[in-house]
Amino acid sequence: MRLMFHFTERRIEAHVCICFIAYKIYKELERLIVINKIGMSVDKVLDAAKTITTIRILLPENGTHFTKTLFLTEKHLAVKPLFDLTDNE
Repeated sequence: MRLMFHFTERRIEAHVCICFIAYKIYKELERLIVINKIGMSVDKVLDAAKTITTIRILLPENGTHFTKTLFLTEKHLAVKPLFDLTDNE
């Protein structure tokens, strides 16, 4: 990463807005981790989430899709409550 230099008011405001949104997302994930009693930090949850795989298969009989999220490790299972798995799960 490197320093960002913005010289117009519009770019400065956009940068501050993006930073604020990123902070709000981080804090919301932190809140959900506490609510779901997941004993991991935000960084560890994000590292685990990066390795979770979701497969989507088109069923030729009727043209519908089957979706399956694979939680293969203990860390995956720990963060599973954070995922909205209402389709086919």
